[in-house]
Amino acid sequence: MFSLFKSNPADKLRKKRKKLLEEAMHVQRSGDLKLYAKKMEEIEAISSEIESLDKK
Repeated sequence: MFSLFKSNPADKLRKKRKKLLEEAMHVQRSGDLKLYAKKMEEIEAISSEIESLDKK
């Protein structure tokens, strides 16, 4: 019953990943490929965290 009020950490990570993907798209279009690569590394790390949480 009280699980309704608990936040899901995977959902928070998905929102963060979505935001980073949008930022990475804009950075790539602006031409800053080094910053784009850093953003993509962050996205990959978050994606692996999400996968590990989903397996549990």
